[in-house]
Amino acid sequence: MENTNSDITANNEPPPVDAGNSNGNGGNNGTGYKLPQKVAVLYTDAKREYFPTEALYITEQDAEKEANIITSYIEKLGIECRALPADLNLIDNLKEFKPEMVFNLVYSVKGSDYSAATVPAILDFLEIPYTGADFFGYAFNTDKFLVKEVLQRAGIPVPHYQLFTTPNDPIDYNLRFPLISKLNEVHCGVEITKDSISENEKHLRERLKYLITTYKQPVVVEEFIAGREVTAILLEGLNKKVYLGEKMFFNPDEKYNFVTFEEQWLGESNAATFKYEKFDDPVIREYVKRAFDATRMYDYAKFDIRIDQSGRYYFIDANCNPAFGPKIMDVALSSILSIYGISFYEILRRLINNTLYGSQPDPRTVSLNGLMAVGSLSIYKNQNNNPLGQQNDNLNLSDS
Repeated sequence: MENTNSDITANNEPPPVDAGNSNGNGGNNGTGYKLPQKVAVLYTDAKREYFPTEALYITEQDAEKEANIITSYIEKLGIECRALPADLNLIDNLKEFKPEMVFNLVYSVKGSDYSAATVPAILDFLEIPYTGADFFGYAFNTDKFLVKEVLQRAGIPVPHYQLFTTPNDPIDYNLRFPLISKLNEVHCGVEITKDSISENEKHLRERLKYLITTYKQPVVVEEFIAGREVTAILLEGLNKKVYLGEKMFFNPDEKYNFVTFEEQWLGESNAATFKYEKFDDPVIREYVKRAFDATRMYDYAKFDIRIDQSGRYYFIDANCNPAFGPKIMDVALSSILSIYGISFYEILRRLINNTLYGSQPDPRTVSLNGLMAVGSLSIYKNQNNNPLGQQNDNLNLSDS
């Protein structure tokens, strides 16, 4: 789901020394648990006609190639693996192959992000374990505005924000320029450009008109937080571990430093724009765990956090089922975990463990401070967050 313009056809990580054998008996995955014999990798059926804009198509056009790369890594664990598109034949193909679990890498169905939530619903119906968010969690996390509402109610700091359904909606008096505009129901940095920043109302209205007219959906506008940017990866594997990487931009003196769509998708790689360095903050790690539970995520997730000059944290993005693949695919998950010495094979093992042997919370009781607040929300309500308050209130700062 991220830039894959570089050569990613070769599996350049050495195979694990304790991989299972390839005769169908399954191997030990290094933790005493047995590896499955059959695994499927589901990917987006990406056809240009499904997507209303070229930018949306660009984010998905390599889905099959990426799935085949991931399949090759899984096969080196001694597991029979097959990549399957999420098309009209999906159910028949799953019944024929009979996988013991699925890596769900479907990010849209016929060009719709929301419709990708049907895939975990199908897997639930077929009783096939799978990685990532369930039906409700995936659909919920597609809506940036609702995610911000829940994060705020869970005590997690976010910038002041407002949802615009028309270009002429009144601007809330709490918002302060500069502001950044984001499509509410589209991810992958689509339409995040230097023109996303507005320093005055005239420019903001023009930007809103373009986005709402082109994409036929609301737009979230939030205060742009100048400062450092940290990406957090939460990876489960019978427990929750949080790994932090600070984005070190190569043009630190630029007025507004962030990764644009062009840099993420049309350049050679993210490495031309920034690099990740280890970052440690127990408060952020605990916030990430709280955010993960509050927004109904499972197995793995990515969060982007800005830290202003006063040291205050702001969660600016949350992604269930973030871009997945080895480091050669230039995705944040593997890039950050690699600086902690964690290989893609280890990531695969941990997700297999968590999917087949881990326990998930009862969805009826998850996050009293988070999802239960959704019932009082209106999706297209203009709402701003409360002042930050104390950011480390009631946090458990045990080892993360």
